[in-house]
Amino acid sequence: MKILCIGRNYAEHIAELQNETPSAPVVFAKPDTALLQRNQPFFMPDFSQDIHHEIELVLRVCKNGKNIEEQFAPTYFDAIGLGIDFTARDLQSQLKSKGLPWELAKGFDGSAPISQTFKPVADFADLGNIDFRLEVNGETRQQGNSGLMLHDFSKIISYISRFITLKMGDLIFTGTPSGVGPVHIGDQLTGFIGEEKMLDLAVK
Repeated sequence: MKILCIGRNYAEHIAELQNETPSAPVVFAKPDTALLQRNQPFFMPDFSQDIHHEIELVLRVCKNGKNIEEQFAPTYFDAIGLGIDFTARDLQSQLKSKGLPWELAKGFDGSAPISQTFKPVADFADLGNIDFRLEVNGETRQQGNSGLMLHDFSKIISYISRFITLKMGDLIFTGTPSGVGPVHIGDQLTGFIGEEKMLDLAVK
């Protein structure tokens, strides 16, 4: 099982981090050891003083595919969940400033919590209009809608599959809206799709 992630997919998030807007999806990966399931707590690592939350819609791949055309891409995922792309922002900045890969800042153990359940695609009236949000200690920090993505689900599936064969069970994090920020020990992070609570984890 692979965890594939899309960066810089919401214009306001690109602006808040003062990044350049990409012409194609920015793709990176997390190892399977990054996965955090069943609302298990997230333990702050000792190598960073600045861990940020990034809430994202997550696609579950349901069949194998390579060089998938956009028109057929919707048949390659069967459910949508919620995930957090935890990022060691201080470590990422250090690595980027030296022109080095920043996988360690994104792929560390426990950096990819996912929702306890995934909603079947058939449950969504419009895949281009999915509201989601993250609350930290009951306060909304991030709010997004799939319609605001620079690259939609089909484009993401098609683009990744040009380079990497998708396999059943793979997870695709589709990018985060603006409002990312630090988490602290004692925080409670709660994620919603619409008004349905999907994710609820403690930071320890």
